[in-house]
Amino acid sequence: MRYTDVAIIGGGLAGSTAAAMLGRAGISSCLIDPHVSYPPELRCEKLGGDQLELLRRTGLAEQTLRATTLDGQVWEARFGYVVAKKPSDQHGILYDALVNTMRAQIPGDVEIIHAKAYAVSNSADRQKIVLSNDEQISARLIVLANGLNTGLRHTLGMQRRIISTCHSITLGFDVVPAGRAAFDFPALTYWPGRPSARMAYLSLFPIGGTMRANLMVYRDMTDPWLQQFRQAPEATMLTTMPGLARMTGGFIVSGPIKIRPADLYVTEGYLQPGVVLVGDAFSTSCPAAGTGTNKVFTDVERLCNVHVPAWLSSDGMDVRKIQAFYDDPVKQTCEERSLAKAYHLRSLSIDHGLAWRAGRWGRFVVRFAQGVRYSTAGAFRPARQGPIATSS
Repeated sequence: MRYTDVAIIGGGLAGSTAAAMLGRAGISSCLIDPHVSYPPELRCEKLGGDQLELLRRTGLAEQTLRATTLDGQVWEARFGYVVAKKPSDQHGILYDALVNTMRAQIPGDVEIIHAKAYAVSNSADRQKIVLSNDEQISARLIVLANGLNTGLRHTLGMQRRIISTCHSITLGFDVVPAGRAAFDFPALTYWPGRPSARMAYLSLFPIGGTMRANLMVYRDMTDPWLQQFRQAPEATMLTTMPGLARMTGGFIVSGPIKIRPADLYVTEGYLQPGVVLVGDAFSTSCPAAGTGTNKVFTDVERLCNVHVPAWLSSDGMDVRKIQAFYDDPVKQTCEERSLAKAYHLRSLSIDHGLAWRAGRWGRFVVRFAQGVRYSTAGAFRPARQGPIATSS
């Protein structure tokens, strides 16, 4: 039997970030995950905006951002025309590289156990985990960060309730320009011209020397469009987004095309002694809305910076302690905004109602005005002066 204060089950972004934070805080912890190196998976592929501030609160931003590619500027386009060229803080990084960068920041005194947890039991005092290698762990607190894997939650009587089946689908792939060295844009967001395209947007952004594409659509997994995309991705993109070629020129989809559907679900029966759920283990988000990483960093930052130190300062790990995390107003606000944005973006993208059509045009006008403002500011900004040459 191994003893620890906190046992983290699941070594994805949430679990690896929690292990690094708790280890740096000197809290006795272990991370349980079967993968020595996290494998490729289509999930978060860029960080930006509010996510950067949340990442900084974890204390892990500096090394993490060094592994990313900053685009610096993004062009936004619709109907085949650029409506804005704006400064951008998007940092591109594949999900497995992001997770492995987080793992590299876990202190050496945090043990990483490469096994699967296949049984757990909990109480108001200590929790027990049985591993696939027949080892057992006794911990004061279990952090379930095992994402979409529901097996352990079911053994604890927790159930997943789906609230929107196949809410969105993400397609991830690389693109290269045909017959030239590079695209004209540093990064591009292309908005659909009509709701019949059933898409949220296409995002093209650099990761290293590669231009990565994330195409967010609202379709069923049985939709023939997906098969058409696999067979002829370039032609399908140009048919779905008339005018795209005006932005990209000729292009080729290179490498594998990964497709990931996303259900929106919440976990019920989660309030139990000695166990806390973070990230997708608690509830999922819509990748098109881009709030999944916000939820992960918010959950882990609040848990590791606020709640775990308070819980460990006194005996026991009863439900009253665990409740404090789920009642955290910062976490609750993040959950509510994530869900609201998922539904709003879907309706804004594909609903045919008059109000949503007006909303689409309103978004177009706002982005066009922003582009004009940024362009005007750039035109009147004084040129940066270089160093003055001096004679020897």
